[in-house]
Amino acid sequence: MTPAATAHTADTQHLSWFGKSEAWLDSKGKGAWIAAMVLGFVFFWPVGLALLFYMIWSKDMFKKSSRNRSCSRRMHVMASSGNSAFDSYRDETLSRLEDEQKNFEDFLERLRAAKDKSEFDQFMDERATKAADERRETEDA
Repeated sequence: MTPAATAHTADTQHLSWFGKSEAWLDSKGKGAWIAAMVLGFVFFWPVGLALLFYMIWSKDMFKKSSRNRSCSRRMHVMASSGNSAFDSYRDETLSRLEDEQKNFEDFLERLRAAKDKSEFDQFMDERATKAADERRETEDA
């Protein structure tokens, strides 16, 4: 199907050339918008810049985030499978993994705190040694 054929559907007949172009690019997806922007930059940079601004401010180009996908995936995982034995096994396994993750994060936090304390103690020891050396030098002089 050619671009002209898709642009002349019943939905786009009353639109201007700009509206038809927008509808055609929307039907092709985000990749078509990005390709049009790149070609606009290649052939005449103000066109590419205009398309970039148009995509950012008037389209939902960046609306879907990975957070939305992970939340929907998590909700799908929590849905009942219809098998009660499997559902209880899954729930027990997920709670055990969550507990292990929490315990591991707590361990990492304690490890970081111990490292910070040892670094701070080393800094204070070096500082005290340096101050003692400076006092001895001033007393000797």
